[in-house]
Amino acid sequence: QVQLVESGGGLVQAGGSLRLSCAASGSIFSINTRGWYRQAPGKQRELVALITRGGSTNYADSVKGRFTVSRDNAKNTVYLQMNSLKPEDTAVYYCAAAVRGATMTSFRRGDGMDYWGKGTLVTVSS
Repeated sequence: QVQLVESGGGLVQAGGSLRLSCAASGSIFSINTRGWYRQAPGKQRELVALITRGGSTNYADSVKGRFTVSRDNAKNTVYLQMNSLKPEDTAVYYCAAAVRGATMTSFRRGDGMDYWGKGTLVTVSS
């Protein structure tokens, strides 16, 4: 089992920055890929960013150039640095982890992930 706990959400003005953290505990040795997802009110959950065990990253088009995902293996933590935030970035952000292999299609749907955090709210005011 893997436990994931997000932190770092909050209220920020448009153009500002936030850094989200996701700490993992439990069977962390089994984790291959970690990701960030978000769900805005009235919208479906969407993939924001992925980072593999080897450090390869993948981003949603809507956040490319503004968000950066990184990992600190010594701390078992993944970060999401969010810059130039826009009101449309307002959502609950969820951390996720995969212990099995999956396709990008599965990761985009979310069913490629095996463990989820409870989420942290990010609100961007205009």
